[in-house]
Amino acid sequence: MKAIRVHEFGGPEVLKFEEVPDPKPGADEYVVRIHAVGVNPVETYVRTGTYASKPTLPYTPGSDAAGVVESAGAAAKRFKPGDRVYLAGSVSGAYAELALCKEAHLHALPAKISFEQGAAVSIPYATAYYALFNRAQAKPGETVFIHGASGGVGVAAVQLSRAVGLTVIGTAGTERGLALAKDEGAHHVLNHNDPDYLAQLPALTGGRGVDVILEMAAHKNLGRDLALLSFGGRVSVIGSRGPIEINPRDIMGRNGAIVAMSLLNVPSSELAGVHAALVAGLENGTLRPVVGQSMPLAEAARAHEEVLKPGSYGKIVLIPGK
Repeated sequence: MKAIRVHEFGGPEVLKFEEVPDPKPGADEYVVRIHAVGVNPVETYVRTGTYASKPTLPYTPGSDAAGVVESAGAAAKRFKPGDRVYLAGSVSGAYAELALCKEAHLHALPAKISFEQGAAVSIPYATAYYALFNRAQAKPGETVFIHGASGGVGVAAVQLSRAVGLTVIGTAGTERGLALAKDEGAHHVLNHNDPDYLAQLPALTGGRGVDVILEMAAHKNLGRDLALLSFGGRVSVIGSRGPIEINPRDIMGRNGAIVAMSLLNVPSSELAGVHAALVAGLENGTLRPVVGQSMPLAEAARAHEEVLKPGSYGKIVLIPGK
């Protein structure tokens, strides 16, 4: 089979498109024929060798994908060959034509969801769900402010928030991104390239502030976020690329809280509950992953460049065999 392999840490050029042996399932394992692979920013950090979790070289990147079960070990009973699934991790890596998986890695992919959409589920939607409901304890009737509402996690957060009755304010940096956030359910959208975009929030919240902020770039925004909160408001930190200075008084006077998360730290028992909720949302149509770009698996290096560019719009996916 064809797969992307990394033999040394470095820039996008270390992603090599190679021929490797087909995986064979152990007794409790599955082999999935991959139809689409999701590209996440975290994979670019891992590739450089600077991320907290460093794989053993050589390795195949990726955790999010969608496809069809091709074969199953004798003790693997939950899925059968021919079943449509999306991946939330794998044993062998997802940037490949075939992936070796444990049962916990696989989740049913409803027929109404395409393989490309399925590849956009795991990290974006699980991150948004956990940040909103497990960490920030968002409740119906509250207001949520979503930085970067046009990206993979942002779109997921907009849809999840709207589905449970939150008032949604989202930001994006392009007219196309603003339109996407609005189309996916945001009640209000703000252009974060506008120097005074945060000054519009008091009018949108009746002066009370926002109850929950989903923060994708804490190294830029966390200091300002604290002054935007309502009394008892929470900032849920999803991403940060460096340090930032904050004034604790901005949150003390509001009895607010800063919470944070990484999917790497979420217990498997909690993740199972998150994915059960996501599958239900995919089935009933409240969750609709948006694919912004698709490109051949062989162009993984270009995908790693694109996923870090500003002006995000949906999910980037790679297509094996394209």
